[in-house]
Parts: sequence; C-alpha cells; structure tokens
Amino acid sequence: MAQYGWSVIGAGPAGIAAVGKLLDHGVSGDDMVWLDTAFGAGDFAAKWGAVPGNTPVSQFLEYLHGSSAFQFAGGPPFALNDIDPAQTCPLGVVADPLLWISRHLRDRVISRQTVATELSLDKRCWTVRTEQETITAKNVILAVGAEPKKLSYPGLREIPLDTALDPRKLARIPLQEATVAVFGASHSTMIALPNLLSTSVRKVINFYRSPLKYAVCYRNWTLFDDTGLKGQAASWARENIDGTWPDRLERHCVLGPEFDEQLRTCDHVVYTIGFERRQSIATPQWGPLDYNTANGILAPGLFGVGIAYPEYRTDPLESGHYRIGLLKFMQRLKTVMPLWLRYGT
Repeated sequence: MAQYGWSVIGAGPAGIAAVGKLLDHGVSGDDMVWLDTAFGAGDFAAKWGAVPGNTPVSQFLEYLHGSSAFQFAGGPPFALNDIDPAQTCPLGVVADPLLWISRHLRDRVISRQTVATELSLDKRCWTVRTEQETITAKNVILAVGAEPKKLSYPGLREIPLDTALDPRKLARIPLQEATVAVFGASHSTMIALPNLLSTSVRKVINFYRSPLKYAVCYRNWTLFDDTGLKGQAASWARENIDGTWPDRLERHCVLGPEFDEQLRTCDHVVYTIGFERRQSIATPQWGPLDYNTANGILAPGLFGVGIAYPEYRTDPLESGHYRIGLLKFMQRLKTVMPLWLRYGT
C-alpha cells in the first residue's frame, strides 16, 4: 500500500493551487500524491471555456503568479498576457495556462489518473480508496469541485448548463419554435438568456425570485463581490432586464400567481441557480462531513478548498458571502496552508 504525507484530490484550479502551495511550503513531490480523473484543469476547462468571465485579467494573473512552483513567469507565451489587465476574457483563455501548469506540476509530484471513492481514518492516517488501488496519506486536501444545482420539473427537456452557456453547443440543439424556461438571476442566467435569444426559440421565460444584484467597487472592497453581476453579464442585464426586455423574452416571479400557468407553456428548461459540492467521495465512518467555512478544516488532516469548500466572509457592511474565484482560492490557501501543515493527524 502506497503511503504519502499528502494527497490532493482534484485537479481543477483549486487542486492545482493546493499542489503549488504545498510545494512552496517545502513538501517534497515524492511525499505527495495527486489524484484526478483527467488532469484537464477540471470543469473550468472542460465545460466553461466559452463563458465570458466576470473577473478582470489582472486577478487571473495574480493567481497564476501566486505560487512559485507554477513557474508561470518562465512559461510559453499565452494569449492571456496580451489582454488589458483591467478587462475580462472568456474562461478558455485562462484554461491554457492552467493546463500548462498542471502538466509540469505532475512532473514534480506523484500523480494517479483515477477516481477516489472513499476516505477513512485509522491509526492517525487517512486511507484513500480509488478505482485502481488503496493509498494512505497523513493529510488529504479535497478540491473536488461542484455540479450545477437543479430543480425537478420532469415534464421539461433539460438543456445542460454548459450547453446553454456555449453558443456552439447550443446551436446543435433543435429549438425552433421552442419555449425555454430559464430559472435563476445569476451571472450564468445573464449569459444563457442572450445565447438562447440568438437561436430560433419562440420564447424564453426567465423565472426569478428577487431583484438583480450588481457588484459595485467601493473604496478598497466590492459590494456583492461574489453574488452580484459583473462584466458582460452585468452590462446585458442593465440594458435588457432592468431596462427594456428584448423581443421573445418574458420574466415571471416563481412566487407569482401566474407561475404554474406560464411554466406549462414551456417545453425546455435551463437551471442557472448555482452550484453544489460534487458528492463523489464517501466517508462511511461519519456520513457527510461538514467543513469550517473560515479555515477549510473537515477533520484532523482533512481539508477542503475551492468551489466545493469556499471561504465565507463578511464585508464591511455586514453582508456575508462565499468567496468563489481562482484568486480567492489562492488567497485562502496562502492564509490557511501554514495552519494545515500543523493540524495533521
């Protein structure tokens, strides 16, 4: 049975950052095993490349320079470097350097292309069961990612979120004369709506619960930083949701008396209502484990990071929010990694 000091499960942006920061703190690559099914920068690269980002390029660059182990400054030329740092960009532009970093980090650590299925703690060591082998590690970092949340309206044909956010994928679906329900009022919603309206749909109906939120820079912080609309999505929403609705778009509150009647007119549905942790690893000793939202600790020697285990923070005006984004994952690791290195089994 292979035994290591550290195991990192997941190779999306948070998992890449975790491996980088462990190396930065002097953990030997021979004492670390990195597990992932594809090592393709996670869903960030596989599903969301066509999505217009809501993060300025400067923050992506800060993430990429946030670990000396990334060696980003010495990497090949990337299109990201040629974009105005104050502007946003499609997420696929950021995926290219992530894939490059992932490849050369794999050369420095032990990696296994496999699925981790179960975790258990015994004799002050974690047992990680995978499809191919059993691994033991003193410490484990979970960076398992998240899946889009869904509602249950079985009479409607679901359009997957990654399809609704990618015009090329969306063009492959026959939507002529279709009426599409879109649930939500998020960044994803304001990308999906114009994408759908650019097809031959008969109508798009946006079902929402509350007024839109917009992120606003204020002094040295941002109001609704993680919950408000930004970038291209915010601009479109101001003009087309809080401004004048485009032809073929309707909006109805899910709490309104007309909800059921309007929903019956739809034949397709898109859910843009957020994400939830990917439940891929069982912990039969305890059942589902919760985590400390301030420091990412689940148990002694077991830690979580990324969109599955985001930090919760209160801004200066007492508005609480979960911090999601590449730079925020890196910033959290810089803060908690020294603690994690001491809080083992």
